[in-house]
Order: sequence, then structure tokens, then C-alpha cells
Amino acid sequence: MALPPVTPFAAQPRGLSGGGPRRPSPAPPGAARRLGPLFWPWEKVKVGPLSVSPMGFGTWAWGNQLLWGYQESMDSELQECFNLALKNGINLFDTADSYGTGKLNGQSERLLGRFIREFEGPIKSPDDVVIATKFAAYPWRLTSGQFVSACKSSLERLELDRLGIGQLHWSTANYAPLQERALWDGLVEMYEKGLVRAVGVSNYGPKQLVKIHSYLASKGVPLSSAQVQFSLLSMGDEQMELKTVCDSLGIRLIAYSPLGLGMLTGKYDASNLPKGPRSVLFRQILPGLESLLTCLKQIAEKKGKTMSQVAINWCICKGTIPIPGVKTVRHVEENLGALGWRLSPAEISELESAAMAAPKKMIQNVFQTA
Repeated sequence: MALPPVTPFAAQPRGLSGGGPRRPSPAPPGAARRLGPLFWPWEKVKVGPLSVSPMGFGTWAWGNQLLWGYQESMDSELQECFNLALKNGINLFDTADSYGTGKLNGQSERLLGRFIREFEGPIKSPDDVVIATKFAAYPWRLTSGQFVSACKSSLERLELDRLGIGQLHWSTANYAPLQERALWDGLVEMYEKGLVRAVGVSNYGPKQLVKIHSYLASKGVPLSSAQVQFSLLSMGDEQMELKTVCDSLGIRLIAYSPLGLGMLTGKYDASNLPKGPRSVLFRQILPGLESLLTCLKQIAEKKGKTMSQVAINWCICKGTIPIPGVKTVRHVEENLGALGWRLSPAEISELESAAMAAPKKMIQNVFQTA
């Protein structure tokens, strides 16, 4: 049976030209034994004009020393993560021009660019990689031209001629409403110049999302994606309203932090907290998650999965594209196990009831708008 073609030119390294649409390469030898049924990598979902895997991977940790303890010695394993993901059908990688701390600012984009360039696996075509990067709404980015320049700088770090998705990282409506229109115009310009195949936003609430969708539409630019914190710890009324708005407008919702920064993995408790700033948040929220974590564990054991896989699969069942972060090969292997199966309606209901009963929820991003 013929396999569906992969959308061409989602991310095209400089100097490489593509032909027509290509069929995906067969799964690598041994992949079925390692990861289970592999029908899912070729069942792509649409994000505007792009065909992407039902789950992507986030690269926030790549270059972030403060929160995630990044060291340059990790780069070889990060490259293994990228290679393993791509070989197993994952073609969506999310990053941002602000990812990386201090002198490592932009490191995530630089690493992705190098990994694409050096990739030697069975899927060699650049058409098979969709890079979604986010441009920060820094206070000095006051004009559309400055925002387009930010896009060009990202392309330089990634060593690409065009991005899959160019995203506005957050809205300035709450504190600098006049800047907001310039940033929107910047998205229009980068789309019209062919620097991005699709445009999206991040940390937008339902009201502001409707506004930017209408504005972009008036300029002939479709809004393809909206990225928001979405998980069993972030499933409040606003998230669900946002999902409803996305569905009505044909916008794909991308779920970041689907594991609640690690709280839904089952690896931590009050006596075993992660290092760094995350420990403060975990200390506040974890004690009230016993029922939810027990529910996750019971369903995971029944299905022969891990708690992380169940939590990610819930996001997929809600119609989102989750982008869990990865920084080890073990993370990639485990997260891939969230694909190729689905929770039952009863299991989804059970998880959501336990989540709603939790006394504390995940703290929302400070840049999230209404």
C-alpha cells in the first residue's frame, strides 16, 4: 500500500534543493522491536500547509543552564536524540530565539541547525524536517522590520533558507499594546517574503487569538498554530475555550509542557525534588497530586505504558500536538511510546476527574493573555 507523501520544503538547509513530494523511508531495522507498532509515523496531521508528526519534541533545555542544567558536553547525546526521533517518524522540532542562557542564547537553534546538516539516517531529505521557532517580543523589537530581522537571525543560526513555522513567542497586549500591531505586521512580512511556510503564536488566550486571527486574515495570511501550556495540570476553562476557538478557526493547538515540567512523570515526590528552580514549584504543587498520579499510574500499568506516555497520549486524544522536551535518548525512547495507541473515553474521563480534583494546578506563563 502506498504511503502518504511528506510535505516538501518544511525546512530546507542552504544549498539543498528539493524535488517533488517524497514518500517516507521505511522504519529503521529493529525499530518495531524497540518501540512497538510503527504505523503512526506516517499518519501526519496538518498544521496549515505542513504535514507533521502527531507529537513533536521541544528543545527548551538545549542551552538552558539555569533551569535544565545544560552543559556543552551534552551535545553528542542531544544529537543522538535528534537522530533517533527523526528515524522514528518525528519531524516537528520546536525551538525559540531566546532558548539558551547568557552567552548561550540561541544555542537551541544552532544545535538544531547542526544536527539537520549532519544527519545521515535513512531520511536524508530536508523536506522531512519541520522547524518551528518562536521570536521573542523583546521591548526593543518595536517595528515589523525588526521582527523580520529576528526571523533572519534565527535562519542564520539554523542555517536554513526557510522555516516551517514562525511564531510570536508571546503577546504584548497586557503591557505594550502599541508594540503588538508591529509584531503582527512582522509575521505578515516574514510570511510574504517566503521566510516561513506558516505562522503561529504562543501564550495567546482565546480573546487575543481571535483578534490576531482576524487581523492576519485581513492581510491574506492564515494563522496556522497556537502554542499554549496544556496538560492534565493545565486544563482549565481558558485552555478548553482556547481549544474550542482553535477548532472553530482551523488553528492547530500545540501543547507545551505536556508533562507539567516533569510533575506527571511519577519520578518525583515531596522527598525527591528536581534540582534548581523547579524544586520550588514542585514543593508547592506535588503534595496535592496524589490522586491524579495514582490514577496515571493505574492506567499506565493496565496498558503496559509509563505515566509519561499516558499523560502525553491524553494530550493527543484531546486533539493537540504535544511537544515534550527531550535531552536524553531515554527521554526520546519513552516519549515515542506515547504514540501508536489511544486512551479509551472512560480512561480520559477518569484522568480528567482526578485532575480537576487536584487542589493546585500548574502556574500559568506570566505572558499568557486572555
